[in-house]
Amino acid sequence: MTRASINIQDLAINLSAAIRDEILPQLGRAQARAHAGTAVGGDVTFAIDELAEDFLVCYLEEQGANVAMYSEDRGLVRFGQPEHILIVDPVDGTRPAAAGLEGAMVSIAVAELKSEPAMADVVFGCLREVKSGALFTAARGGGVSITDADGESAPVVLSENTDLARLFWTIGFRGRPARALVEVLGDLVDFSSVDGAVFDLGSATFSITRILTGQLDAYIDIGPRMIEEVPEVRGLFEEVGKGAILNNSPHDLAAAGLIAREGGAFFADGRGLPLDGRLLLGSAAEYQMSCIAAANPELAAQIVAAVDAGIGKLKAKFGKAL
Repeated sequence: MTRASINIQDLAINLSAAIRDEILPQLGRAQARAHAGTAVGGDVTFAIDELAEDFLVCYLEEQGANVAMYSEDRGLVRFGQPEHILIVDPVDGTRPAAAGLEGAMVSIAVAELKSEPAMADVVFGCLREVKSGALFTAARGGGVSITDADGESAPVVLSENTDLARLFWTIGFRGRPARALVEVLGDLVDFSSVDGAVFDLGSATFSITRILTGQLDAYIDIGPRMIEEVPEVRGLFEEVGKGAILNNSPHDLAAAGLIAREGGAFFADGRGLPLDGRLLLGSAAEYQMSCIAAANPELAAQIVAAVDAGIGKLKAKFGKAL
């Protein structure tokens, strides 16, 4: 096959639409929830994941483009002589998708193809809602473009809330040990549960993009930080994950991170520090990342302080007990 040069941004956008078209009929169907195996990172591969992953490879092969791709199930695949790599999560929010809920997106990040590309090498991000078709894109240094379900341009709307009591936020919960997680975030849950709200939406990308639409104030996922600072809880993560550690991997955050920052939101790790140096091509525990995304820096600083206090409680309760 003769392979051609192609606009890499157009390829990402068109791929996101094609994947959506392929999996949209499966939303909410019982067959979508069937277990089809285990991904490299240890998470369950559902039937809808397998369908999307198979389609992803076939689509890129048919395009005849010089490009590489990385996904959790397929790993690194090269087509021709690529200069760029697509980091793809074809269904971010598998469980919401299988249940027919809104919180599922196609996530595609474009990075320069190096020996060890990192988050700082992402030059373009593309997130497409599976159920509605709404599209979020961003080029590094070029801001964010949002197209709603009707194909109309929509503005970025960032909450001005700085009151933790009124925090509308979502939490990274799947695969995290509930009691240990609540030890860290329980006070924040209680503090915001009446005047604000806390949700588990089942998708990091859907959660983070809700910050740009003004629907949420923050997204908090601190699983990797818990393990790093309180190693005694690692076994609890492995128990919940059936031998694997299941936190956000680079393919979950690569596109969302660029889009969040280009949209003016705060995006960092669970300590409030940049994620730029974190490697992109891997799903195992050593590649996984904690994340705090927030609508404004003042709110983010308060969230980091709350997480710091919660980590202190985790150390006190679990550090000597396990």
